[in-house]
Amino acid sequence: MSKRYRDRYEAGRQLARHLEGYAGLEDAAVFALPRGGVPVGYEVARALHAPLDVCVVRKLGVPGHEELAMGAIAGANVLVLNQQVIERLEISEQAIEAAVKREQQELARREATYREGRPPLSAAGRVAILVDDGLATGSTMRAAVRAVRQENPARLIVAVPVGAADTCEQFRREGVEVACPLVPEAFYAVGMWYEDFTQTTDEEIRELLHAGTPA
Repeated sequence: MSKRYRDRYEAGRQLARHLEGYAGLEDAAVFALPRGGVPVGYEVARALHAPLDVCVVRKLGVPGHEELAMGAIAGANVLVLNQQVIERLEISEQAIEAAVKREQQELARREATYREGRPPLSAAGRVAILVDDGLATGSTMRAAVRAVRQENPARLIVAVPVGAADTCEQFRREGVEVACPLVPEAFYAVGMWYEDFTQTTDEEIRELLHAGTPA
């Protein structure tokens, strides 16, 4: 088994070493996926001297098995669906619509909670670095990529400390740059690659965004 990260902060510092080429760029910005991606993104932003913001994405969980993603939403109009899961489990349109409505409410709550009145950081014309604590199926990151691409960044990089090999390769085939220092042969789950995978709190995210956002 490959070496595990101590926690998300150490993972962020290790990931930042793989992104040193972007350090000091005036147009670079880090967009972290809450919750777990924010501590990672904070360390990346700090190392690169780049501003930090959130890209709020919500997984659409399969009814009764919410840990399994049938898709994800981001922003006001981004919806990504996993048709393989939907067809295999015969999930109805009504169930999908109900999940979307529920998660849109939570997405709006998180946007308001995390930003505390600050306007979103625009990705337009920037080198946009999308950060999460890991890449498993890629549903939430795919929604984030689609949301950020709508803002026409100059360049888009998906950056994660650990990822499943096939998911990383799939993003690359779709024309997305991927920075991922740890790609285990046997992936299983993101949490396996952290000694401490305690859930990040909303308060911790607010503090990190406040510390990582230039005044």
